[in-house]
Amino acid sequence: MAASRSDSTPADHGRIEDIDVAAEMQGSYLEYAYSVIYSRALPDARDGLKPVQRRILYQMAELGLRPDRGHVKSARVVGEVMGKLHPHGDAPIYDALVRLAQDFALRVPLVDGHGNFGSLDDGPAAPRYTEARLAPAALALTENLDEDVVDFVPNYDGQFQQPDVLPAAFPNLLVNGATGIAVGMATNMAPHNLIEVVAAAIHLLEHPDATLDELMEFVPGPDLPSGGVIVGLDGIKDAYATGRGTFRTRAKVQVESLGPRRTGIVVSELPYMVGPERVIEKIKDAVNAKKLAGISDVTDLTDRKHGLRLVIGIKTGFDPNAVLEQLYRLTPMEDSFGINNNALVGGQPQTLGLVALLRVYLDHRIEVVTRRSRFRLARRKERLHLVEGLLIAILDIDEVIQVIRTSDDGEQARTRLMEVFDLSQPQAEYILELRLRRLTKFSRIELEAERDALLAEIAQLEELLGSDALLRGQVARELQAAADTFGTPRRTLLLNGSPVTARTRAAAPADLQIADAPCRVFLSATGRMVRAELSDDAGGGIVTPARRSKHDAIRAAVDTTTRGDVGAVTSAGRLVRFSPVDLPSVPGNSVQPAAGTGADQYLGLSGAEHVVAIVPLTGESPIALGTAQGVVKRVSASELQNKPDVEIIALKDGDRVVGAAVAPDAAELVFVTSDAQLLRFDAAAVRPQGRAAGGMAGVRVTPGERAIAFTALTASDETVVVTVAGSSQAIAGTDAGSAKVSAFAEFPAKGRATGGVRAQRFLKGEDTLTVAWVGTQPRAVAADGAVRALPEAGAKRDASGTALDAVVSAVGTVVA
Repeated sequence: MAASRSDSTPADHGRIEDIDVAAEMQGSYLEYAYSVIYSRALPDARDGLKPVQRRILYQMAELGLRPDRGHVKSARVVGEVMGKLHPHGDAPIYDALVRLAQDFALRVPLVDGHGNFGSLDDGPAAPRYTEARLAPAALALTENLDEDVVDFVPNYDGQFQQPDVLPAAFPNLLVNGATGIAVGMATNMAPHNLIEVVAAAIHLLEHPDATLDELMEFVPGPDLPSGGVIVGLDGIKDAYATGRGTFRTRAKVQVESLGPRRTGIVVSELPYMVGPERVIEKIKDAVNAKKLAGISDVTDLTDRKHGLRLVIGIKTGFDPNAVLEQLYRLTPMEDSFGINNNALVGGQPQTLGLVALLRVYLDHRIEVVTRRSRFRLARRKERLHLVEGLLIAILDIDEVIQVIRTSDDGEQARTRLMEVFDLSQPQAEYILELRLRRLTKFSRIELEAERDALLAEIAQLEELLGSDALLRGQVARELQAAADTFGTPRRTLLLNGSPVTARTRAAAPADLQIADAPCRVFLSATGRMVRAELSDDAGGGIVTPARRSKHDAIRAAVDTTTRGDVGAVTSAGRLVRFSPVDLPSVPGNSVQPAAGTGADQYLGLSGAEHVVAIVPLTGESPIALGTAQGVVKRVSASELQNKPDVEIIALKDGDRVVGAAVAPDAAELVFVTSDAQLLRFDAAAVRPQGRAAGGMAGVRVTPGERAIAFTALTASDETVVVTVAGSSQAIAGTDAGSAKVSAFAEFPAKGRATGGVRAQRFLKGEDTLTVAWVGTQPRAVAADGAVRALPEAGAKRDASGTALDAVVSAVGTVVA
């Protein structure tokens, strides 16, 4: 196919040229495609920036919009960039500026925005209403531009110069990621943690032949600005190897008690670029379409102070974990991210893996440091040359002045100075411009010191430029400095599990309800409760969790069913009946009370009343209680059957329950007092009483002291006594004190209502026991459930304790 094209000139009234339309369109389209790819959509692999982003940061640096100066109107920045560097409309420039300022889009924001720069669910205000300046991290990308570190190219009309690439003191492309759509290709790169990326880059600098597996030890996966959870790492490894891959992200959630016996799913982090309003809308659509059951309400409590908090209420009797699985399937609480690492390398688009991305950046950074070092070397040599000329002039200043005074003009003076003192032309010119105040003795000393410093710097720079190892070491130090300055801890949790499978049918409400299956309820030493699912083994019995997780410790455990009843004994002498159906649930082999819910909050107790123990309500054995004033009581099991929340002991004024446990006649009851006395006696010595009784004397308590621990147990060779001593005058949580672990058999049994035997000898400055516990396999924890080390077992019963490294708030056991 051919077409005609007519051109007219003054000398030629018309000329018709036949062209091939297909070739013309192909050539024009290729030029357009190349322009979009190179000049708009794809980032440069060296600094990780698209042209518009680079121009914004450079122009803001030229305007002096540093972090220590005031903000200016975004419209002014957009106008400067559009008028001088970027030949496109103001809307795309402002869009790029806004993204550089959004902390939910970039892992390390490069623009410090003031005003409404948008959210995940809403756009930004107009540029006339917002203000901006460079963020501190942007200075690391634009530093040293005046030291010939990169090439400068003309702008679109040749009036101004702009950098072809920024120096980039950290790997911005990996850290902040990128997204863009070009002609026939696109890029979608995930953000990463700056500290991890720098560690991998330094390792590659030191080990140029490092493999992908070695680098993934430093960069295990993306670190998204919004946090969340990445499920499954296979797609990430594919992306790091080939430049293409897919992974799935989930919201970070926690099942919490929203009130007395009311459970909810609290969402604190969402997948990358997913907003809470979008999630709420999808939940409402799924509920209205009868695809999702078990949800009572959804409340968005997000604010600037506390961050994202989306509370999803769960109806009673529905399994929060089952509902959560449906939320993952039906809403954006689980989303996918497709990695497509397309970037420009030498002006050509390439798909790069992790190793290639780091190598391209490191090659760029080595070149930047090399050019900067050469520039500084040249400048210091120039300055040294002038300083040496000044020193020559100062040493014979009288003759210098005579030469100048006897010269007819400046040209003759310069020539005669060069001839008489063997100076170069720059040195002679510099001497002619010398001010008289520089002729003092002190100025000479300053010049000599400056000369020595310049010589040292020149030697260092020449050594640096002459050694590849030193050059790489300098790059590594600067990278580490950037990581130390701008790095933050990882936000995204990586799980090597499997995402939710694709949904094929709507779930019936029954699928989400909790079955009445065997379970075990745990009360932790720090006052949290959790429900562990139990399963039948091959022999038909119950498989119980053998060991706890590495956080928190167990105070009590009760076997029951999911919809059964459990009793919670409170410090006010009440037994509160509850069902564990709405407690957070974990697998039986992964019990984690530290991740459970607060027992007091779950039961709706007041601030002065706390749960001290949980007990079964289906057995025949009595429940034993001990109080701070040394009172002991056993309550008949028949008194607790089918009773609601009831008072099970009549406490005296100022007294409170310190412990409770199932106590058959064969068990032993144990008291420990604050003045380090332990009393053990047979449970049969305490006859069971009714709920209204006030109990009987258990341990004789010294005036001013109190019982701090009580339990019922069947002693074994592994039973030990743990005591922690401290000062009653110390501020709570500040004095670690000392601890001792002794065999329970060391303590002789005595009669009820006696004073017991000494359990620990106080050291200087100690006058009270702060914690006491009796049981097997002890574990000490802090107030937040973190494990604390205890001394080795085997100490004598009345020995002194061993100093602790950290405060122990409670002691429990590691077995269920």
